Amino acid sequence: MCVALLIFATWSHAADDTGAMREIGAGVYSFTIGEGNHSMFVVGADNVAVFEPFHSGHAQKLLAAIRSVTDKPVSHAFISHNHWDHSSGGQVFTEAGARTVMHELAAAWVEANPGRDSAPPDATWSGSRKDIDMGDFSVEMRYLGINHGLGLTVFTIPERKAAFIADLVTPNRVMFSVVPDFNIGEWERSLGELLNLDFDIAVCSHNERPGDEALNGCTKTHAEEERQFIRDLRNAIIAEFAKGTRFMAIPKAVRLPQYEHWVGYDEWLEMNTYRLMTDLFMGPFPWIPDAQ
Repeated sequence: MCVALLIFATWSHAADDTGAMREIGAGVYSFTIGEGNHSMFVVGADNVAVFEPFHSGHAQKLLAAIRSVTDKPVSHAFISHNHWDHSSGGQVFTEAGARTVMHELAAAWVEANPGRDSAPPDATWSGSRKDIDMGDFSVEMRYLGINHGLGLTVFTIPERKAAFIADLVTPNRVMFSVVPDFNIGEWERSLGELLNLDFDIAVCSHNERPGDEALNGCTKTHAEEERQFIRDLRNAIIAEFAKGTRFMAIPKAVRLPQYEHWVGYDEWLEMNTYRLMTDLFMGPFPWIPDAQ
C-alpha cells in the first residue's frame, strides 16, 4: 500500500515519531503514526472511546496522544473486523482498563487464526445493530453484511455527527490490489446504506488524501466517489464485453482517465479490472439467492 507522508498542521500534534492527531469535530479526533492507518477517538464528559488500535506500536502512541488531551479513562476500544492489520493491538487498551469490542464473526476468526499481535476481544456483539451508551454520547455499531472480511462494523456517534469507517471507503485511491476478501456487489450495496447514515465527518481507516488532508478525515462525498468508481469500472468492463474484446485483453483495454490522479491507478487498475470482470463473468463468492 502506498503511504502518504503527513505534514503536521493546525491542531495537529507531532513530536518525532509520536504520531499526529487533529480534532475534526467536537471532541472527535483523528490519529495516525504515518503508516497509512487512521484511528479515531471521542472524548466524552466521563470517558473516552477509541476506534481501531491497528497494532501495539500504533496503540501505544494512540494512548499517549489521548493522555495529552485528557486524563479521562478509556472505557472502550472498538475494532472493526477480523483482518490482522485492524484486529491487532487491542491488548494495549485492555491493559489500560478498556474493554475491547468486536463483532462475534470477527472474534471467532481471530480466535481460530491468531496473529502475532492479535488478542481476543473482551466483549463481542452479534446481529446487525447494537448501541452502547457512553453517557453524553452513544456508539452505534452496524454490521452491513458480507461486504469485506468478517463482522465488518461501521461505527456512528450521532451526538457528534461522526463515524468511523474501515476499508469500505479509502479516499483518493483505487481499489486495493486484487481486491482481496471483498464481495464487490455487497460492498457497493453497503456504500448505499452508509450514505444514509447520520454523520457529517468520519475517519476512514485508510486515507490517501494529499499532504496532511488525511488528518481531516473523510465525508459522504468520499463514499459517493468510492461507489462511483466501482460503477465506472463495471461499466467500462461491460462495454468491452459488448465490443467482443478478448477476455484476457480487457484489463489492458480498460482505462478510467478521470481517476488517473488516484493513488494506485497505474499499479492496481489492471488488477481491479481482473477481479471485477471475473466476478461479472463467473459470479462473486459467496453467492446466495435472496430467497434463501
